[in-house]
Amino acid sequence: MPRSGPMTLSFPPFAGMVRKIILATVAIFFCLLLLRWIDPAIAVEVFAVGALTPTMVLHGAVWQVVTYSFLSGGILQIAFDMLSLWFMGSYLETTYGTQWLTEIYFFSVVGAALTTIAVSYTHVFHMSPTQTMDGALGGIFGLLAAWAVLMGDQKFLMFPFPISIRAKYLAIVFILIALASVLQGPSGFLSLGSLGGALFGYIYIKAAPRRGYAFAATERAFSLRNGYYRWKRRRAARKFEVYMRKHDRNVKFDGQGRYIDPDGKKDPTDKRWMN
Repeated sequence: MPRSGPMTLSFPPFAGMVRKIILATVAIFFCLLLLRWIDPAIAVEVFAVGALTPTMVLHGAVWQVVTYSFLSGGILQIAFDMLSLWFMGSYLETTYGTQWLTEIYFFSVVGAALTTIAVSYTHVFHMSPTQTMDGALGGIFGLLAAWAVLMGDQKFLMFPFPISIRAKYLAIVFILIALASVLQGPSGFLSLGSLGGALFGYIYIKAAPRRGYAFAATERAFSLRNGYYRWKRRRAARKFEVYMRKHDRNVKFDGQGRYIDPDGKKDPTDKRWMN
């Protein structure tokens, strides 16, 4: 739990995109549990279609680079993943906004998948492209890396222990644990995705605009639209000047298409008198 003052056991808000991701993941988990009870063979097949398997992705199952993050292999895995996402994601979403949180989370999820696919085909540490990865650790490690960069001195309360640790040190600890797991060989396939998520989370923080790509794209679109309207206004002003000269009237507009009062009684930058 993040804290900036005295130690408390208060929980973060359960809202926004974090709530949607958690509810969707938990719902899918229980649907698969019910399906396993009804028909185990179909449940296994559905899980295999959604989980990340590098060979399947390269043969067209591109949706797996996202869907794997909504699947969990066991109750302990989903409990750890969702609690971590809730505590870190809620604080970051409250601080930087829903759009930003959505971008970095799924950027890290996809980045973790791409890293896993690339490394698995090198067969380093006995990794194999036929192995399967599931769980939200890729996105969670991306958030962890973002927290370490943006708020490295923020302290966490290590519940249930009455001790605290700074975010940057907590990120280092988890990354070292994941790296040790990868070095052990095939059993560290899931940890490979975690490292990939942390890497892409760090890349996003360093490369993305302060408020995210979607916000920057929106601002750019509005800028282009406003530029087009300004161009139309200047063009209309020039046409009006030509028209008035044909009627022996001389009117002037500035470079922005604003009328220049020949008597100088009106301020051309005063938008209150503009139509």
